Amino acid sequence: AVGEPIVFEGYADDYDRAIKAVEFSMDGGVTWTSFPTKGAEAGRWVRWRFTYTPQSPGEYQLKVRSVNDQDQASPLAAIVDFSVS
Repeated sequence: AVGEPIVFEGYADDYDRAIKAVEFSMDGGVTWTSFPTKGAEAGRWVRWRFTYTPQSPGEYQLKVRSVNDQDQASPLAAIVDFSVS
């Protein structure tokens, strides 16, 4: 519902590269907000958590991608479509 926080959680990895950040987009990937992942190691999963509080009803889409220690962003973002009433 409008004004109530929605929590999204997941994991990211990049096989033999460390994940240096997880990025989130709420505008179809036009802009990304980056959150550093301190202490991440190659070959280990990084758990992420994102909380969004919608201010109006409608259809939304969250895109999530990781960035590795070579500054390479995931070529495909994870996508979550959701509705708010």
